[in-house]
Amino acid sequence: ELMTGYTMLRNGGVGNGGQPWVLRLSSRIRLTWLSFTLFVILVFFPLIAHYYLTTIDDADDAGKRIFGPRTGNELCEVKHVQDLCRIRESVSEELLQLEAKRQELNSEIAKLNLKIEACKKSIENAKQDLLQLKNVISQTEHSYKELMAQNQPKLSLPIRLLPDKDDATFPLPKSNRNCRLHNCFDYSRCPLTSGFPVYVYNSDDYPFGSSLDPLIKQAFEATVRTNVYVTENANIACVYIILVGEMQEPVMPKPTELEQQLHSLPYWRTDGHNHLIINLSRKSETQNFIYNISTGRAMIAQSTFYDAQYRPGFDIVVSPLVHAMSEPNFLEIPPQVPVKRKYLFSFQGEKIESLRSSLQEVRSFEEEIEGNAPADYDDRIITTLKAVQDSKLDFVLVEFTCKNQPKASLPTEWALCGERDDRLELLKLSTFALIITPGDTHLVISAGCTMRLFEALEVGAIPVVLGEQVQLPYNDVIRWNEAALIIPKPRITEVHFLLRSISDNDLLAMRRQGRFLWETYFSTSDNVFSTVLAIIRTRIQIPAAPIREEPAVEIPHRSGKAAGTDPNMADNGDLDLGPVETEPPYASPKYLRNFTLTAMDIYRNWNSAPGPFHLFPYTPFDPVLPSEAKFLGSGTGFRPIGGGAGGSGKEFQAALGGNVPREQFTVVMLTYEREEVLMNSLERLNGLPYLNKVVVVWNSPKLPSEDLLWPDIGVPIMVVRTEKNSLNNRFLPWDEIETEAILSIDDDAHLRHDEIMFGFRVWREARDRIVGFPGRYHAWDIPHQSWLYNSNYSCELSMVLTGAAFFHKYYAYLYSYVMPQAIRDMVDEYINCEDIAMNFLVSHLTRKPPIKVTSRWTFRCPGCPQALSHDDSHFHERHKCINFFVKVYGYMPLLYTQFRVDSVLFKTRLPHDKTKCFKFI
Repeated sequence: ELMTGYTMLRNGGVGNGGQPWVLRLSSRIRLTWLSFTLFVILVFFPLIAHYYLTTIDDADDAGKRIFGPRTGNELCEVKHVQDLCRIRESVSEELLQLEAKRQELNSEIAKLNLKIEACKKSIENAKQDLLQLKNVISQTEHSYKELMAQNQPKLSLPIRLLPDKDDATFPLPKSNRNCRLHNCFDYSRCPLTSGFPVYVYNSDDYPFGSSLDPLIKQAFEATVRTNVYVTENANIACVYIILVGEMQEPVMPKPTELEQQLHSLPYWRTDGHNHLIINLSRKSETQNFIYNISTGRAMIAQSTFYDAQYRPGFDIVVSPLVHAMSEPNFLEIPPQVPVKRKYLFSFQGEKIESLRSSLQEVRSFEEEIEGNAPADYDDRIITTLKAVQDSKLDFVLVEFTCKNQPKASLPTEWALCGERDDRLELLKLSTFALIITPGDTHLVISAGCTMRLFEALEVGAIPVVLGEQVQLPYNDVIRWNEAALIIPKPRITEVHFLLRSISDNDLLAMRRQGRFLWETYFSTSDNVFSTVLAIIRTRIQIPAAPIREEPAVEIPHRSGKAAGTDPNMADNGDLDLGPVETEPPYASPKYLRNFTLTAMDIYRNWNSAPGPFHLFPYTPFDPVLPSEAKFLGSGTGFRPIGGGAGGSGKEFQAALGGNVPREQFTVVMLTYEREEVLMNSLERLNGLPYLNKVVVVWNSPKLPSEDLLWPDIGVPIMVVRTEKNSLNNRFLPWDEIETEAILSIDDDAHLRHDEIMFGFRVWREARDRIVGFPGRYHAWDIPHQSWLYNSNYSCELSMVLTGAAFFHKYYAYLYSYVMPQAIRDMVDEYINCEDIAMNFLVSHLTRKPPIKVTSRWTFRCPGCPQALSHDDSHFHERHKCINFFVKVYGYMPLLYTQFRVDSVLFKTRLPHDKTKCFKFI
């Protein structure tokens, strides 16, 4: 049956009717068979294999074991396993070495911990010693102060009176016209240590304020706001100031009304002592309305005075306020050379006898003027001057009748002719300018005369004043005979001969002094007001306020980088001119002005020509005083003269010697975004003898890199931030500069230590000069009729560049605060010429050329990035600067010199042990 079924399946289920259940049955049987077969293979084959593997390793022949455990050597016979073994052995060795090192480090750590403990103990001991030293120093300072206090006289200041209290014991003069300081001024309000506080009334608070000239009032208020002496606290004031003129004619108050308003001032105190009434004049018209007013003991400052009104040593003759709200234009001022001009002298004026003025009414108020009228020399003057003009021996121009309507003037006074610009054009062509005083000798000065004097000084015409009775502005503190000729009227016939006999050198000196007086005391409202205050302060012998220093805003920086690692960075050459061990920073001594010397310096302060030395108590270059003390500070001090310590050889090199055996200098270095060059230059200063500190003037608005590490050179490095990028910042008198000597140096300058020390020693012998290395000179360009700047090698020089030069800090004050602003503005415009400007200033003040040391002609470091001086326009700008500076000064102040200071040791290179000293050649 099975075969039958099988056959049926092979035949496709055909047979016996082809029943389908037969096919299903055969399929189930095949599946069952396959499942059973797979089960047997999967279950029994692993069991059989396991049994075989476990029994085969139990054989007696161990060498025939295949799957049993093997020894290590047997495993290493496999190649890749051998590599793993070598790695394991290497790691084991390293672990053993690390363990040994760990134990060694633990031992060292233990030793270091012991040292740390020892150091902590030594630090504590050092702290205790330091504390003891501080106590000793403190006790020594206390003892020193006690000894100084015992040796110094005790000063008893005057009793300070308050303005709201009356002083019944104050002496009364017989007449207010007899007022002088001793009987009309209250010194108790002005102690020597008060600082001269000045209180200024606000004119707008009083009715007469509306009558004041707007320009004068505005200029006066602007000046008051910036003056260092003005205070808002009237209770501590020494002097009280009120502005009453110039007044406008239509709205002038009556004299009685003005007198009542003055007497009602809150601090007038019945008689007005310690008050100053200022009547400024902007025009030649005279307004002497104060003559009819009772001013009590108040001082008066104006341009017009009668002899019965003027109180010498008490009242002040002031100059007219022509440039009320503007600075003078130096480009319009003619040069001081050539000395001789077209006209020998000139005069234009017209005498009007019947002109009505306020003084005509005064004549009845003061008709008691005793004595006969003086002889009128005006007719003789007119005749003589016309004869000189007709002789044609010299070109002169005299006109006694105005072409147009003359300006208003006083009786017997010569009125001005024409407009101001026309008068100035004539004076520019005149060597001398005649000023004929009023015929009335009782009129000691008038606004017309002061206006003529102002215009003559402005354009360089030497004033010739006919009339010795005249009281010129600020005459009690200015030596007018150095800038003007004051001739009595009876000598009118000798005037022509006298003017022709004056040499060119004397003419130039007088013209230069006149220009100085005009610039310093006349030119601006600030100068006029400051001069008036300075006169009162000098009269009562109160020292001037110290000139301000520029506050240094320090830029934080990190230091600590070791300097001087490169032997080429601090090349000292073969010659050392300083000690091996540097001295700690030592500032130049400072002191307050000795009050007892105030009076003796009056004329020296006000008449130092041709520079504005009056702004300082004295120059820092004064000779030795009788007390054997030498002034060396910039307005602040003296120090005793010490003995020299020159010696020879090493003794000479180890000490400065001379009159000031202990002194240092400050390096001022200007830089702009050249950090690498700057760092190299600073490193070259490491170990430099007598260096006090380094002031880096950071001229860029971009701050230094935060990660920049500054070198440690053994002295402080002060990085100063500036308000703007200006080359004038090089010469600001920074308060961080504590020495008199300043070494101005560029950030790319490359100077050896021995060169710097040699320059410092030379500067100490010529403290009023610029002493430096690179020399330059100026030359006259004949084809173009202008000045040129020249940097070629030459045996003659007139300038020393301040990129590597010593100068006194005194000149930093003058450059920043006194030198005309127009020069600093041009330096900012061109970003150039600041070194030329400093040379102009010093030569103008001293009339001496700079000093060049060594044979160097350049000082730039090799390989440094190019500076501004490499620009093609650099020299063209310097040509323009020189010509502009000449116009500002009015002449060429630079002086040529063939003198150079050098040391023979730079050439002979003598050994140190055989060096005697250095010589100047």
